[in-house]
Amino acid sequence: MSGAEEREPGGGGPAAAASSSSAAASSSSSAGLGEAAGPAAAAGPEEPGLLLGGARPHAEPAADPDAPPKKRLKVAGAGGAEGSVKLEERLYSVLCCTVCLDLPKASVYQCTNGHLMCAGCFIHLLADARLKEEQATCPNCRCEISKSLCCRNLAVEKAVSELPSECGFCMRQFPRSLLERHQKEECQDRVTQCKYKRIGCPWQGPYHELTVHEAECTHPTKTGNELMEILDEMDQTHKKEMQLYNSIFSLLSFEKIGYTEVQFRPYRTDDFITRLYYETPRFTVLNQTWVLKARVNDSERNPNLSCKRTLSFQLILKSKISSPMECSFLLLKGPYDDVKINPVIYHFVFTNENNETEYVPLPIIDSVECNKLLAAKNINLRLFIFQIQK
Repeated sequence: MSGAEEREPGGGGPAAAASSSSAAASSSSSAGLGEAAGPAAAAGPEEPGLLLGGARPHAEPAADPDAPPKKRLKVAGAGGAEGSVKLEERLYSVLCCTVCLDLPKASVYQCTNGHLMCAGCFIHLLADARLKEEQATCPNCRCEISKSLCCRNLAVEKAVSELPSECGFCMRQFPRSLLERHQKEECQDRVTQCKYKRIGCPWQGPYHELTVHEAECTHPTKTGNELMEILDEMDQTHKKEMQLYNSIFSLLSFEKIGYTEVQFRPYRTDDFITRLYYETPRFTVLNQTWVLKARVNDSERNPNLSCKRTLSFQLILKSKISSPMECSFLLLKGPYDDVKINPVIYHFVFTNENNETEYVPLPIIDSVECNKLLAAKNINLRLFIFQIQK
């Protein structure tokens, strides 16, 4: 029994081994099929183009220009948020002036190669070239620039007007085309003045505080004597303006009045270091021959190195006269110029021995207006002369 019992497992062993070997074979074959089919099945949902034998089709390039639109949209959408944030910054760097590196606020000029310059820098380059007796050139490509060679770029002007800009009062952003109106009329933080400033209230503050201040302003409750003192001070500031207007009206009543258009042309002195000056051709007014001369910064040695620029002029009588000739004269802008000049009346008594006035300031508003005159080929103004009869 024991031997039989011992042989029973031994006899069962080969059978079990055979069965186990066949099972192992079947399992190995199934495993082999599973390995062969497994990757294909696993790759099926993710890579539908994978072949059954594990071979992969030819990989498609990532930046294929013929890629389907869906793939392109997906790629663009991935970095779209970042690109939209940086688009304005990129436009700022593309559309800025090549001289001051700021976005133009008004007209935009371009050289023959397309480099952009704002109106202020363009005029400044032409004025500097006139002072240094050089040909003005583009700061980028060094091609020649002038008012005849350069033209305005209207597309850039319109693009710049649509770019956002920050309000200097409320720090909110608006398109540049709407910013000026917002700062003057709509911004609640814009600086404004009290409506009682005409009687001396010096308050200045944000617009949203104006109503509260005017309700508490003490100037409407001042006495008549206090208001008279304030009004006397204000009258003094307007007195000079009224004197100018009264002088002009009185001069217009003179018997002998003459005016003419004058054209200042640029010349150079014969000194070792040449200096720029302007002179007009001879012209006739009040039956006399005259000449006008002008100089920059009172003949300063290097006016191109100075930020502040001025023009001064003198009137010269070229004719011989039999008796002293007392005159008043003033220069105004010409009919086709946009330079801003504040009229000032000068007086002088001309004789044969003293036929030249001193150099007197040409009353232009600031250096920007002076650069406009210097950048022009010629300076065109209008001269008025009033002869005073005794």
